[in-house]
Amino acid sequence: MTGAQRQSLSLETRSDDAPRPLLGDVDRAARHYAAIIESSDDAILSKAVDGVILSWNAGAERLFGYRAEEAIGNLATIIIPVDRRDEELAMLDAIRCGESIRQLETVRRRKDGSLLDVSLTASPIRDANGRIIGASTIARDIGELKKARERQQLLLREMSHRVKNLFALTGSVVALSARSATSPRAVVDSARQRLAALARAHALTFSDGETSPQPTTLHALIRAIVAPFDEPGEPHIVISGIDAPVSGGAVTALALLVHEFATNAAKYGALSAHEGTIAIHLAEVGDNIVMTWTERGGPPVAGPPKTEGFGGLLSRLAVGSQLGGEIARDWAQGLTIRVTAAMSRLAG
Repeated sequence: MTGAQRQSLSLETRSDDAPRPLLGDVDRAARHYAAIIESSDDAILSKAVDGVILSWNAGAERLFGYRAEEAIGNLATIIIPVDRRDEELAMLDAIRCGESIRQLETVRRRKDGSLLDVSLTASPIRDANGRIIGASTIARDIGELKKARERQQLLLREMSHRVKNLFALTGSVVALSARSATSPRAVVDSARQRLAALARAHALTFSDGETSPQPTTLHALIRAIVAPFDEPGEPHIVISGIDAPVSGGAVTALALLVHEFATNAAKYGALSAHEGTIAIHLAEVGDNIVMTWTERGGPPVAGPPKTEGFGGLLSRLAVGSQLGGEIARDWAQGLTIRVTAAMSRLAG
């Protein structure tokens, strides 16, 4: 019941000398508010202080899947997952104390059993004497909002990851250039060439969304990505096995993947040691292409990390969603990475 309606009803209980509202006005106001509630896109429901549902608008039917006649008279727990029942009890306790709940982000359950993310607002309902007799609840679907937040966070984390990698790569490029250089000038020239190659390779990891990446082949793509990390006169990276065309989004996905592997190898793995080597073998297995990345001669490997880093997350997403395959790592004798990609995805 609204404040205006409570005020109107309370006026009717006064002495005969007190002004009384016209019943027609009260009826029109009630119909007006009922129309607003019924036409709302949000789920709006009311329940008694014991949690029994008293009203259920069309928005609630759309959001939760229960018709009004199915919901009214039942406990509100029909839309609450089992692991969230304590939350409902706490909300009812707060309502009984006259408190309101504002924009609580939580999870609710539809009639078909599926879960959805919602934002809840709940307020006490009072009778004409001010006693709390129930709660009015508004539930809004925030599934798309949460997905947008997650995408934004992913992009921000990727940006941070790339910036940190660029600083680390600068040090690695200088160190690699200094290994075979015989003079300061040679170090500068080698570093400049590596950075230029790195810039060309890095450009392959981006797409402006309007033009598709230029088609290439597996060998050419991998060679372009790893070139800044190798020694021209004394190669430490060898590519072998079959070659195959690559086009469309697969170019960007593979470029991101190989760039991540090479960056980690330069920072922590085989390429951080002078005697370290990387063997990249490509094979056709059924309808898939399997790339095996094998690092040897690097620092001792203690084993898999305790938690997945952001680079690992990016690699897994690229392989699973864009290449239709999977990725596996083995630390038994140094790092070995096995990437499986659907041949149909490589063709774009």
